Amino acid sequence: MIVSKNWLSDYVALDMTVEELTDRLTMSGLNLEGCEAVGADVAIDLEVTSNRPDCLGHIGVAREVSVLFGSNLKTPAANPTCGTQKACDVTSVQLDCPDLCHEYHARIIKGVKIGTSPDWLQDKLAGAGINPVNNVVDVTNYVMFECGQPLHAFDFDKLNEGRIVVRRANKGEKITAIDQREYEISPDACVIADATRAVAVAGVMGGVDTEISDGTVNVLVETASFEPISVRATSRALKLHSPSSFRFERRVDRHNMDWASLRCCELILKVAGGELLEGAVVAGDAVADRPPIVMRFHQVSRILGIDISPVDCIEILQKLGLTCTDQTADTATFTAPTWRLDLTRECDLIEEIARIHGYDQIPEDATLPIVATSKSRREQVGDVIRALLPSCGFFESLTLSFVSEDQRQLFRPRGDIASVAVNHSTRSLENQMRQSLVPSLLHCRRQNERHGTLNAELFEIAKVYLSAGDGRTEAEAEPTMVGVVSGRDFLTLKGVVEAIAARCAPSAVLTVAPCNLPEFEAGRGATLSLNGQPFGWLGELNRSVTDQVELQDAVSIAELNGNLLEELFEANRIYKPLPKFPTVSRDLNFVLNESVTWSQLSDVVAASGGELLQDVSFGGQYRGKQIDAGQKSYVITCRFLAADRTLTAEEVEAAVKNILSACEEKLEARLR
Repeated sequence: MIVSKNWLSDYVALDMTVEELTDRLTMSGLNLEGCEAVGADVAIDLEVTSNRPDCLGHIGVAREVSVLFGSNLKTPAANPTCGTQKACDVTSVQLDCPDLCHEYHARIIKGVKIGTSPDWLQDKLAGAGINPVNNVVDVTNYVMFECGQPLHAFDFDKLNEGRIVVRRANKGEKITAIDQREYEISPDACVIADATRAVAVAGVMGGVDTEISDGTVNVLVETASFEPISVRATSRALKLHSPSSFRFERRVDRHNMDWASLRCCELILKVAGGELLEGAVVAGDAVADRPPIVMRFHQVSRILGIDISPVDCIEILQKLGLTCTDQTADTATFTAPTWRLDLTRECDLIEEIARIHGYDQIPEDATLPIVATSKSRREQVGDVIRALLPSCGFFESLTLSFVSEDQRQLFRPRGDIASVAVNHSTRSLENQMRQSLVPSLLHCRRQNERHGTLNAELFEIAKVYLSAGDGRTEAEAEPTMVGVVSGRDFLTLKGVVEAIAARCAPSAVLTVAPCNLPEFEAGRGATLSLNGQPFGWLGELNRSVTDQVELQDAVSIAELNGNLLEELFEANRIYKPLPKFPTVSRDLNFVLNESVTWSQLSDVVAASGGELLQDVSFGGQYRGKQIDAGQKSYVITCRFLAADRTLTAEEVEAAVKNILSACEEKLEARLR
C-alpha cells in the first residue's frame, strides 16, 4: 500500500518526521518497504498483512497514526446534494447469486461532464502511485485509496435496459475488459451484467463496452461486497489482477459501503458536475451484528509477560474503535468495529494491546510461563517410523495432496468411492484430493528414474481424503497413512511391514491374508490386519499399473493405517537381558491339505510348543512331485530356549513331540 504523506495529513496531524512516523508504524505491524519523493510529497510504501484490509486506504492508516501518536482522526463527511428524481425510478439491481455477492449499491448521476481532473486530485493520486484517467474514474480511484472500498463507474446509457444483473457467468461467456483484452469467464465466476451481456468481472475489472469515455453523460456508481474466495479464484483463473481484486480478496467493510458510495458521488459532483438522483438501489441481505469478545485482564500479563493495567488496556482498545459494553474487576467485554474483521478472539485483543503499547516496551528478559510439553502419540509414531525406515534404506518423500483423475485411478484399494475435488486454478488438471499415497509415490519414483536415480526406495506419512462434509470423523474422512514403494520383492517388503508393526505395537498381532486387487500381480497381493482391525495392503504391482507411470522396474508397495498404529502404539517397553544359554533349533517339514494356511499352522505350533518354545519362523513351501494333489509342504523352524540352563535333547524332543501331536490332531498334518 503506497501512502501519500500529504494525503494522509488530510485526516490526521503529522507533527512528526517521516522517520518517526514510519518507525512507529513498523513497530505496530505496518512494515516500511521504502519511501520516495514525489514532487513536494513523499510516497510511503507500507507492507499491509492480509488480515488488515482496513489499512488498504489512507483513512485506515491515519486511524493507526492517530492511535499511535495520540492525535485526532478527521473523517470527511459525505453529504452530496440530491435531486428530486429517485434512482429506483430509472434503474434496478437484480442479485441472482447472493453467495458470490453479499450486497450491491447503485447510485445514478446525470449530466456529468467528462474531462481532466483538477490538480489537487491528480496530485493526490500521483502521491499514491496512480495515473490519472479522467475526472470520474479518478474519483472512484481516489475514494478506493481513501477508505479501501473499491468502486466502479458505468456509462449508464450503455447499459441495456438501464439495469444491473449480478449473476454467474454463462458457459463460454466472454468479455473485453478495460485493459483491451478479451477473457472467457468460468461459469463459477460472478459477473456484473445488464439485461443481455456481462459488462464487468465482479470485483476484478470493468468491461470496455460500458467504461467512462469522453461522451459519457450519465453515470451509474457501483459499490459492492463480493465473496473473497470467488474473486481470488476468478482473478487467478483469468491471470487478471487489480487494486480492486486485491481489496475484495481480503474482504471489505460492508458498513462503510454507503458512506463510500455517497463520498464518491459527492466528489464526482464537485469535479464533473451533474445531478445525483435521490437514494440508492440496494440488493442483498443486512449485515449480521458482531459477537462480543470477553477479555480477561490476567491473560494480558500471562501472554505478554509484562503488566499492563486494565485501565490502559481498555483505553488502547477504545482508541482502536472497540466499544466496551461491560466491565468487571476481572474482565471486560468488547464489540469490535466493523472495519476490524480480524478481531474475533481474546488473543486478538491482547495482540492489539501489545502492538499499540509497543513491542519495544516488552523487555528482552521478561519471563514467560513456559510449560514443557510431551510429544503426542501421533508424533511418537511418526518418530519411530522415520527412524526405522531410513535404517532399512528408505528415503522420506513429501508430495502434494492433489492428484489428477488418472493418478487417482492408479491404485484404489478401497474400491470405487467418490472423489473429493476442489477448484484449484493453478493446477487445473490435478484437482482431486488423493485417496491413496501410492500414486504420488509412484510418480516421485518415476521422477527419480528420469534424473538417473534408479530404484528409489520411498516412504511418506500423510493424510488421504476419502470424503468431505458427510458427518464422518476426521479419522474416517481423512486418515493418516504410511505409504511405501520399493523395488524389493513381496516377502522382503513384508518383513519391513512386520518391523514397523513390531516397533510401534509389539503386543499386536499382524495378520496377512491374500487379496485379489486388480492392481497386484496374481498371488502377490495381501490385505493386512492388526489385532483383527484393517491395517492396509501389501503387494507387487502388475505391469498395467507401472506402465501407466512409465516405470522401468517392478515395484512393490505397502500402505498402512497410521491411525491404527497410533491407537495401538506402546510407548513404554520392558527389556530383558540377552540370553546366556544357546538356542536349539528344529526344522519340521509338514505335509498338509491345501486349505491349511501358514497362519493356522504357526498358531497351533506356538500354542503346543510349551514354555521352552522361543519362536516359530517360516522355512519354505513346496508343491509338486512326491506330494499328493491337493496338498502342500511347509518347512517350519522352531527355536527352543531356557533362560537358566542349557536344554537337553530329551526336553527338546518332548516339546517337538507335543507339536507333532497337536498338528496331526488339529490340522491332519504329517511329517514328510
